[in-house]
Amino acid sequence: MTEHAAPEPLGALETAATIRTGEIDLLELTERTLESARGVGADVGAFAHILEDLSREQARAAADRLAQARRTGGLDELTARSPLLGVPLPIKDLTQVAGAPFEAGSTALRGNIAQVTDGVAQRILDAGTVTIGKTTTPEFGMPCYTEPATGAPARTPWDLRRTAGGSSGGAAAAVASGIVPLAHGSDGGGSVRIPAACCGIVGIKPSRGLVSPGPYSTEGMGLVTDGILARSVRDAAAGLDLVAGSRPGDYMPLARGGSRYLDLVGDAPRPLRIAILTEPIAADTEVHPAALRGLERAAELLRGLGHTTARIPAPFTAQEWLSFMPLWTVGAATIPLTEEQEGQLLELTRWLRERGRTYSGVDLALALGGVQSLARRTAEVFAPYDVVLTPSLSGPPAFPGDLQLPDGSKDFAAQCAFTPWTSTWNMIGNAAISVPLHREHLEGIELPFGVHLGATGPGQDALLLALAAQLEAHDPWPLVREPDLA
Repeated sequence: MTEHAAPEPLGALETAATIRTGEIDLLELTERTLESARGVGADVGAFAHILEDLSREQARAAADRLAQARRTGGLDELTARSPLLGVPLPIKDLTQVAGAPFEAGSTALRGNIAQVTDGVAQRILDAGTVTIGKTTTPEFGMPCYTEPATGAPARTPWDLRRTAGGSSGGAAAAVASGIVPLAHGSDGGGSVRIPAACCGIVGIKPSRGLVSPGPYSTEGMGLVTDGILARSVRDAAAGLDLVAGSRPGDYMPLARGGSRYLDLVGDAPRPLRIAILTEPIAADTEVHPAALRGLERAAELLRGLGHTTARIPAPFTAQEWLSFMPLWTVGAATIPLTEEQEGQLLELTRWLRERGRTYSGVDLALALGGVQSLARRTAEVFAPYDVVLTPSLSGPPAFPGDLQLPDGSKDFAAQCAFTPWTSTWNMIGNAAISVPLHREHLEGIELPFGVHLGATGPGQDALLLALAAQLEAHDPWPLVREPDLA
């Protein structure tokens, strides 16, 4: 008898379509996804909390909406209004959902239950998606690895010895291993794109101001935004359509156009000017040859598609990048914690908070000015180009012990060396996306190497998605990686 491989799980849009046609029973899909979250999800450390009762309630509500639309002939209207109805879409455990656990990966918040639902989560819930659970995050989302104090660490399904990245590591692991087709994440220095690269999927950080942090959060220093992780660019575009939008009181809103990103993603971009940047920015570090080969693979493909490329130097030095440091550490220091909670923190969080408290108001103002000056200088360097192409990471998915170090300063330095490009786009505020274009075998194990596309101006999210979709169409990547438990 010939054995046939199991079909790959459907994408988000495919899942939604089969739910609408009745090929998939929504309640059965939810149960299978919950089972997978408990099984494979535990293997890769995807979930901090599985929300079975909420998910079943959401599935029943979505099924009722679908049944009513069929009875009244309103299926087309429902599809237009809620294109991801019934699709499993977990929410990162740095975002609140009222009545659900909210621990942010820290024992300081163990047992905490959210009293409100954050705005971006409300958009996701209103779309009729099924939450499944809260995905794993490191303590307060600070590092680029996901080793929470409260539960299992997140691992890439390509090699369970290696990190899934962070801080949206659980979300990436859930998508890459086939549990869910897309997931919510957030990104303050690469926290969507880093795990996407480690897990071999797509991760988009939108332009600053495109996704509102309201009504319960603020823009702060403008570094953090919510984003989407998916296996395909079309699904990422559909997810961005879901979360994008402004709210009253937004400090730096970015108006989106009238078209959906999903409708624009299939448009082949005009011939673009692509800058190639291989020199690390945030750290003086070596770049793995496989990461550079992935970049060259992308560059060759882009040239074949009619785009032009030119190599550029780093717009600033690693030493100058340190002007970014007070913003990150002061942000950590502002997390409201009691003295008792302070004593429960992990070393990196403690070090960041202690460092943040050493800065005065004048220091912070100078840091903000320094970052803005670097952003302006970077914008000048990038201005002749439409997109900047870099490796997503300096090497393959890292072993956790190479990043999470007992000394906070060394831990932070190791993270910078692993992620020397991603934070630049948080600093300048433009959209950026990691796509899993390249793979290589290292020590007998195939590993993903992401390619990073960064916009050179604000509001170019649709352009990046269209370019990423063009790469995907001409050099498609594997969609699901089942972890090897041997």
